Amino acid sequence: MAEIIGRGIGALSRQAGVKIETIRYYERIGLLPVPDRTPAGYRQYGAEHLRRLSFIRNGRTLGFSIEDIRALLGLAEQPGQRCADADRLASAHLAEVERKIAELERLRDALRAIGGCCADRVAECRIIDALTR
Repeated sequence: MAEIIGRGIGALSRQAGVKIETIRYYERIGLLPVPDRTPAGYRQYGAEHLRRLSFIRNGRTLGFSIEDIRALLGLAEQPGQRCADADRLASAHLAEVERKIAELERLRDALRAIGGCCADRVAECRIIDALTR
């Protein structure tokens, strides 16, 4: 049995900085293994649950999708495997992040172009005019 890190899901939640519902969700979708239960039916989490949950949380913080994290977890469980698959996932994610940044920069520029409306009336407002076109 894995080393117990706390009395249950609340302890894991506090230690990992993840909400209880998120832990249950990760269990339901198979990212987090279902823990052993006490005779009373309470979940008992071990150090491996905390390690895996931290991995998932870090991946989500970096913006990886659930499926990418699933793939990365699979790779992490095979330490002898080459890193190329992880690198491909990270490179694809970086390309998507850069595409989103470029899109946000275009949006910022468009908002700057129509911003600063000094008209007295809405009929002369550049913002309203731009949104009406």
